[in-house]
Amino acid sequence: MRFASFHIGERASFGLVVGNGIVDVGARLTDAPTLRALLERGELEKAAALADRGADHALDDVRFLPTIPDPGKIICIGINYGRRDEEYAKAEVGEGQAKYPSVFFRTPESLVGHHEPILRPLESEQLDYEGEIVLVIGRGGRRIPEERAWQHVAGLTLMNEGSVRDWLRHAKFNVTPGKNFEKSGSLGPWMVTVDEIPDPARLHLTTRVNGELRQDDTTANLLFSFAKLIAYTSTFMPLEPGDVIATGTPTGAGARFDPPRYLKPGDVVEVSVPEIGTLRNPVVDEADSLR
Repeated sequence: MRFASFHIGERASFGLVVGNGIVDVGARLTDAPTLRALLERGELEKAAALADRGADHALDDVRFLPTIPDPGKIICIGINYGRRDEEYAKAEVGEGQAKYPSVFFRTPESLVGHHEPILRPLESEQLDYEGEIVLVIGRGGRRIPEERAWQHVAGLTLMNEGSVRDWLRHAKFNVTPGKNFEKSGSLGPWMVTVDEIPDPARLHLTTRVNGELRQDDTTANLLFSFAKLIAYTSTFMPLEPGDVIATGTPTGAGARFDPPRYLKPGDVVEVSVPEIGTLRNPVVDEADSLR
């Protein structure tokens, strides 16, 4: 099953993606007006039963919102693919593989949905892309053991975890400013439920800019598996339905080219995993969006 959040006219809703259309679940299950609310109520199967009702809207007629527009937490993991730590000096990441994941947060305002423009901010020309697979928590918990972690995942979606590189370096060990410029990243296109993910350890993630392959890796090369990330983060805080965990990006970000290849207006970024789909966003200057 694929669940997407969207605007139709002035109304926000969510629904089941069926072919080239979408069943408006939010309009039919009024006690669960958002995908997060549906997850909190544990009613994914109830919503799935609406699939045979037929599509209410064509996909071309909706504006996509971030998969979970109102997450309680957006948890992000840094430097989590093998070989990516080689892109960083040892002084930054320490000798060898880290013992623990690198964790930071994003705000909901920093993300847009599928097909929506991401903004290069007024303050910088160093907007970069980072394609990532994202876990959507379906069942909450605290101190979740690795062997039961997958039971707490409702599905997977994708993120372009956009980074404003010079603002990442304003202070030592402080990535928050560069990760949270308004509309600098994206989340989508939809959530694919876990029953459609046969092997989470063999997902193939790619990122393309204007059709050119920039990032290409599989989850077999994760330093910290999905299960380890859930176990670790749930140790120090409860995970709740609708929380999302961005699991890290492979090598090939624009900052690591010589010279760097940052995003510019007119570029199109596509983050893809065959089992999930493709998250596609154009890039515009914030200055142009304000005119």
